[in-house]
Formats: sequence, C-alpha cells, structure tokens
Amino acid sequence: MGYFTSLEIGASALTAQRLRMDTISQNIANANTTRTDKGTPYRRRLVIFEEKSPDIPFSEYLSKSSRDRYIGSGVRVAKIVEDSAPLKRIYDPGNPDADTEGYVEMPNVDIITEMVNMISATRAYEANVTSINTTKSIAMKALEIGR
Repeated sequence: MGYFTSLEIGASALTAQRLRMDTISQNIANANTTRTDKGTPYRRRLVIFEEKSPDIPFSEYLSKSSRDRYIGSGVRVAKIVEDSAPLKRIYDPGNPDADTEGYVEMPNVDIITEMVNMISATRAYEANVTSINTTKSIAMKALEIGR
C-alpha cells in the first residue's frame, strides 16, 4: 500500500461522510413535511455504506499471496434508502392533510436521532481528515530524509 492509496481511502471516506451529512440535513429540513411529490409524508432517508473493493486484476487475485494481502480501498455509498419505521400520527383537525378523524401523518424523523447521527458523521469526517493529514506528514518526513 502506497501513500496515494491511503489518500484515496481517506478521500472516499470524506465523500461518503459528506453525503451522509447532506442526507441527515435533508431529514432535519423535512421533519414537518406532510406532503411530498408522492402525496405522502416525508420518510426519513438512511445512507448505506459498503467497502470499496480495490481494482485488482483477476489474474493477480487468483494467487494465494494476493488474496492474503487483500485490503479494501475505501468506502462508498451503496444506496440511500427510506426508513420503514411507522409515520407519527398527531391530532390536528385543522390541518388540511388531516384524515376524517382529525389525525395527520407526520414524517418518521426524530430530530434528536438526526443530531446524534450528524455528530457521528462529523467526528468520522474529522478522523478521516486527520488520517489524510498524517499521511501527508509522513510523506513530507520521508522526503526530508534525503536532505
């Protein structure tokens, strides 16, 4: 594994965590949206990550030593899915989206959960920035050896 591989892994994590933060922000922004283009209340969205596999030629992958040295090459977003948790129902008979009993279906977004997830994504982002900076620092120290 070289310096550039470490940087690419860190960069992939930064991209993935940024998308996670964007999705969380969208959830928070739509916490009170009772009607979307589909005519239903907004549903919370979740980001699913998966390991990004390295680009190893098939012939190299077949050798035992290559399989033993197999490492991932970062992370990527596999998909963004809607949370299947039930929608909240609140009594608000004056709301134009209320049903015949006066209840309105509200999004399944919990602001506290979203804020905790935002803090987690921010910490992961910061950790990956530190990883990239450490890799750059190691590369600079290696270049200074020749002086």
